[in-house]
Amino acid sequence: MQVSALGTLIGLALSITLIVKKNNPVYSLILGAFVGGVTGGASLPETVSLMVEGAKGITPAILRILTAGVLAGVLIESGAAVKIAETIIEKLGSKRSILALALATMLLTAVGVFISVAVITVSPIAITIAKRLKVSKMSILLAMIGGGKSGNIISPNSNTIVSSQNFGVDLSSLMAANIIPAIFGVVVTCFLAQTLIKKGEQILESGEEDLEKELPSFFSSMTGPVIAIILLALGPITGIYVDPLIALPLGGAIGCLAMGKQSYFKEYIQYGLSKMTEIAILLLSTGTVAGIIKHSTLKDVTIELLDKSGFPEFLLAPISGALMSAATASTTAAATVASATFSTAIVAAGVKSLYGAAMLHAGATVFDHLPHGSFFHTTASCTSTNLEERFKLIPYESAIGFTLTLFSTLIYGLIL
Repeated sequence: MQVSALGTLIGLALSITLIVKKNNPVYSLILGAFVGGVTGGASLPETVSLMVEGAKGITPAILRILTAGVLAGVLIESGAAVKIAETIIEKLGSKRSILALALATMLLTAVGVFISVAVITVSPIAITIAKRLKVSKMSILLAMIGGGKSGNIISPNSNTIVSSQNFGVDLSSLMAANIIPAIFGVVVTCFLAQTLIKKGEQILESGEEDLEKELPSFFSSMTGPVIAIILLALGPITGIYVDPLIALPLGGAIGCLAMGKQSYFKEYIQYGLSKMTEIAILLLSTGTVAGIIKHSTLKDVTIELLDKSGFPEFLLAPISGALMSAATASTTAAATVASATFSTAIVAAGVKSLYGAAMLHAGATVFDHLPHGSFFHTTASCTSTNLEERFKLIPYESAIGFTLTLFSTLIYGLIL
């Protein structure tokens, strides 16, 4: 059964419209998938079957994402994330404040903190720096967002897990694949954020934010993520593969012990589970969309357009990631839909699975900050940035996402 490209696009357009109008994104995506199937020529039973099949396909990744909540919950609720951010900013000093904010957010995201939570975690410190050095809200916010985007493509977060799952590649290999693009992403972030230092609203209040006083040591804060990354890296290095389903929660548990906070472990994992449950439900709804797109002619039309334009077929990877990020305004949702839909076609075009996954994953960051997604509003509220200035940041954020995608594509599409 094939669904027409036109019907699929109608369904996607409906989902986007409903999300932009602030309807629940989960139900908006499910409804869009249903309408896409029906208007694309599938019968009601066939449409439901394709939606269910798509949701089933994402279940293994969801299971791994749920267990990743252990590490994320420990990092966030124990104060470890704040300690990591504080230490980086303190070591680099106020003269390198923009770089410090970008690196702090990058590292937090890279070790398993959700990008929006990483920005929220660093924002009180950023506001303190902005007050002292008279740096604009736009500048500090862009520094944190760009750092988070760069860290997100080398993290054990949900977007990376689902991309590795759908391409059938090792998670740690995919995390390592985009390290160089991430470095360039931070460089471009710092350059762009520097140009905004005196532009827009300044934070003029006196005094500093009252940050949490009793925090774990930097060494104990890093223990959990380091253990998790070592376990994930065993596969490519030694051939002993430890699944993220084991490595991530084990890292969280060991990290909790290292910080001496084992009595709070239940609270930490409950918090992590609550955050991951939100992502899991969203992924199920994106799975229904992926089920429709996967059985539609949309990918064939896209490949045909690439052929006619003279562009090489490996560009399907970054382009599909970018298009889905524009449709969903979410890195995770974009990586889910794009990898579930286009991974087979990308590999069939002669692109190695790891290379295709890396390029697609980077592409999913190009438009993940658009206003019909939660990230746009969450990042505005944590720094009290008005919507007019938040909108002005969109081209800068897109430039950072494009940088990540460009260097990933240069490496894995042209050089290797």
